[in-house]
Amino acid sequence: MPTTGQPAGLVTEAQASDAGIGTAVPYPCRVLDTAIRPPQRAPAPVHTAFRLWYQLHQLIRESLKFATVGSVGFVIDIAVFNALLYSGGEGPLQHKPLTAKTISVLVATLVTYTGNRVWTFRHRARRGVAREYALFFLLNGVGLGIALACLGFSRYVLGLSGPLADNLAANVIGLSLGTLFRFWSYRRWVFPDPGGRPLPQAVST
Repeated sequence: MPTTGQPAGLVTEAQASDAGIGTAVPYPCRVLDTAIRPPQRAPAPVHTAFRLWYQLHQLIRESLKFATVGSVGFVIDIAVFNALLYSGGEGPLQHKPLTAKTISVLVATLVTYTGNRVWTFRHRARRGVAREYALFFLLNGVGLGIALACLGFSRYVLGLSGPLADNLAANVIGLSLGTLFRFWSYRRWVFPDPGGRPLPQAVST
């Protein structure tokens, strides 16, 4: 209890000494709780949900950018492919659809690599341009193989030919399957995220 005339909330030096409080500051003084406590983590289910939401948000954002870059590559791919096959009625590669598709994919690949490196996956660490180029072209080769397999099956197994059949096989079915493979493989091997940016911590207040 405070002594007579002593303001409430103040302690004397003797009282502070009896309570085990140091005397590094003049007394009487107001005793304050100034301890710095670390923030408490949110419960495990909340933290897990927050992590999943963050990863989903990043996946959606990368998917939209990848789709935009891929759309540009798609236009270039189709334009070159049809120019080689059908420009002027009969293009220079009219009877070589697989060669035409290979050339169109290679041209589009140069464009899409640049777009994905400087925009879609720009936040991911670089692991050397030579390594990225090698993996990018290798995986694009697999994607190209998927498109060529669809086109070859349409032309030489089903016996279908003409602008509609060729574009449906190569640029709808083949390109769709190849695009799914490319997106998955680019994120995993070409532009990996080994820990990546630190995940924001969910903190309870």
